[in-house]
Amino acid sequence: MSGVTGLPDSAEGALGPVLVLIGPPGAGKSTVGQVLATRLGVPVHDSDRMIERAQGREISDIFVDDGEAFFRELERAEVLRALEEETGVLALGGGAVMQEQIAQALRASGRPVVFLDVSIADASRRIGFDASRPLLLVNPRASWTRMMNTRRPTYEELSTVQVSTGGKDPEQVADEVLSALGLAGSA
Repeated sequence: MSGVTGLPDSAEGALGPVLVLIGPPGAGKSTVGQVLATRLGVPVHDSDRMIERAQGREISDIFVDDGEAFFRELERAEVLRALEEETGVLALGGGAVMQEQIAQALRASGRPVVFLDVSIADASRRIGFDASRPLLLVNPRASWTRMMNTRRPTYEELSTVQVSTGGKDPEQVADEVLSALGLAGSA
């Protein structure tokens, strides 16, 4: 086992996240990821933030300047690298799991995958459906609902556990994640 009681070791000395967070925009993956990492005493790795850092610009600018296909290529490379090399908590961008290579890598990883679920009401309060969310620019509520209808089956299929974030603060969500993974007493 890893240094975190109840979570799998990385295979044969290779690195790898102790758990992976997936879910739609506004579910709280980045924020909850940080809380979980702190509690577990491991680093957090946010794939969207790493892409922004490597590109020196925000994801919304990548979408506008280079298109979604270019962003998805960057995302695929970063997530596949992180699944092999990063330790700690890995928070994925909302659409990452829709890429088959990433979905296959998650299935094969043996790592706990946590689907942070959220209602449109809670998501809209958290992210405001602004220009920083390029897939939600036209009719944000309808776009978010369509996106969730498309993505939900994949989130559910890939997840080890599902935790609703609605009406909860990040600490409460982290409590539920740890409890669902059987780690409530180890944090």
